[in-house]
Amino acid sequence: MSLPLQALSPDVCAAPQLTPEAMAEAARAGFKSVINNRPDFEHGPDQPTSASIEAAARAAGLEYAFLPVSGAYQSPEEVARCAELLRTLPRPVLMFCRSGARSSRLYALATAAD
Repeated sequence: MSLPLQALSPDVCAAPQLTPEAMAEAARAGFKSVINNRPDFEHGPDQPTSASIEAAARAAGLEYAFLPVSGAYQSPEEVARCAELLRTLPRPVLMFCRSGARSSRLYALATAAD
């Protein structure tokens, strides 16, 4: 398995839905932190939960943040929280959601606010 990454900056990438198993691969790829932007069970019970991904991320030595946001709208508070996470989490950072588009948009909004 290789991670389908979209570079947002030299040390931030976005990806579509990641599984707990992908966390070890993310760590091997050099990532230090993961931000999950997808709400639990957004598309049913087969989607991995934040708790399962967080456990795998931490086992792989990654920092983990859960910032679930809607695909249609990210509030000013969510954008501010993302900006804070981007300032404080160890880099490189891997953000993900269902397709990667929501994380990319959230990143753009958060970095424009800085």
